[in-house]
Amino acid sequence: MFRKLLSLATSSVLLAMFCVSGASADALQNIKQKGVLVVGTKADYRPFGYLDPSGAIVGFEADLAADVAKRLGVKLELVPVVASNRIQFLQQGKIDLMIATMSDTPERRKIVDIIEPSYYGSGTNILSLKSLKITTWEQLRGKKICLIQGAFYNKELQEKYGVEGVAFPGTAEAYAALKNGNCVGFAYDDTAIVGEMQKPEWADYEMPLDSILFVPWGLAVNQGEKDFGAFMSKTITDWHKTGYIAQLEKKWKIKPTMFAQEMQAKYK
Repeated sequence: MFRKLLSLATSSVLLAMFCVSGASADALQNIKQKGVLVVGTKADYRPFGYLDPSGAIVGFEADLAADVAKRLGVKLELVPVVASNRIQFLQQGKIDLMIATMSDTPERRKIVDIIEPSYYGSGTNILSLKSLKITTWEQLRGKKICLIQGAFYNKELQEKYGVEGVAFPGTAEAYAALKNGNCVGFAYDDTAIVGEMQKPEWADYEMPLDSILFVPWGLAVNQGEKDFGAFMSKTITDWHKTGYIAQLEKKWKIKPTMFAQEMQAKYK
């Protein structure tokens, strides 16, 4: 009797494990069966993901998500995420795919599958008055540059380029200091500067330099989703090969990046 119960229990456990494994291991098939791709994107990071007047999420990464859904032949559902919850939403199954301006780091690769090649990335640049005609990083030597306290690039800007850093706790304070003439430029993430420059109040300012300290962004799926990961890898490669990333830069008024140009040349 005991052996019989043990056998039944073992069979039940194995069946449950098989069902769970089968359910979680084929996300691509599940997406096609339900007819909807759920993608987590930013809704507060113009022009990569933000709300239009109707309340819909639009932007560079929303367009990438729409292209994925089109390739799969399914409808698209965009879910707004922020830095503090985007990975959790993916792990909890609230989204199938995450395209949300996330830097690719070794720590994050331990908990989600970041797909290669990288689809985009960001670097460090400055926002400054057009009238200053800044064309090289060397021109900033000895000049006051607004910085964000604790930013990883502060040390290099000060040691390599000799800027006189004026640090602030947040972007609002730094932008205000720049407008008030306390700094000749504000050094920050170039993709964030792009979004800020789309506001009319910055019409007299520009992002004049070639970005430095490039950090790739990671498009992610849940760990173990090999088929979905392979599909996304092929998709990203095609984005670069066809110049789709460069086309989106132009559409969303993003300064053409060396990354997009180099990746197109690599895969063309």
